[in-house]
Amino acid sequence: MEKLRIGIIGGGQMGTALAGGLVRAGVATADSIVVSDVAQAARDRLGAELGVTTTDDNGRAMDGADVAIIALKPQVIGAALPPLAARLGLGQTVLSIAAGVTTARLEELLAAAGSVHVVRAMPNTAALIGAGMAAICPGRHATEEDMARAERILSAVGRVVRVEERQMDAVTGLSGSGPGYVYTVIEALADGGVKMGLPKPLALVLAAQTTLGAARMVLETGEHPAVLRDRVTSPGGTTIAGLHAAEAAGIRNALMAAVEAATHRSKELGG
Repeated sequence: MEKLRIGIIGGGQMGTALAGGLVRAGVATADSIVVSDVAQAARDRLGAELGVTTTDDNGRAMDGADVAIIALKPQVIGAALPPLAARLGLGQTVLSIAAGVTTARLEELLAAAGSVHVVRAMPNTAALIGAGMAAICPGRHATEEDMARAERILSAVGRVVRVEERQMDAVTGLSGSGPGYVYTVIEALADGGVKMGLPKPLALVLAAQTTLGAARMVLETGEHPAVLRDRVTSPGGTTIAGLHAAEAAGIRNALMAAVEAATHRSKELGG
């Protein structure tokens, strides 16, 4: 399959994760990726670690690219995108990973370029190790080829699903922000182990591997989490005692509330 020419605007954590994942997966080569960033330190790091071309000119990153990835914070999108409309090429796919920013808003900001092929995506930071989760949806003018390009890029760093745009804020609240919740759960489990006499390094390994194993069981068996939970919950046993304490402390409500709050914040960022 032909290698893609990629321009990445924003060399932060996600931009770096995507660039590295694309090279490792063979979707693009280092010399076919151009990353722009205002920070010299970020450009130096990307050049040294990945061997990609770097620049402080966002337009240069777009020139000649099959896909231009917008990896900027939503707060700067309004100022950063309009000057780039003149640099968009015919048939170029614009893949945005800016949280909360709708395809309609992106098309509006790039309106001077005409019918822009926009795909909106929400990946997460596990893309850094190739275990990310991303959702994508098309803008008004996006074609199947644009969606396939987005899937090919994001598949290089994890799993990809297609959703309707009205679902994207909830995706952001769940999988986009989700690693933060899971890290808190892992830390809390480890702290529980420390409280009961385990050394902190050992407790962290036990908590992290247990979380990883449980997640893989859900994905690889296809079983509902409640079914898998019931299988390890013996009458009068240790697990039911722990679950009772967790439910009494409101663990389920806390996690649901976290997703709800993050979803609302995503909508605010897009406004």
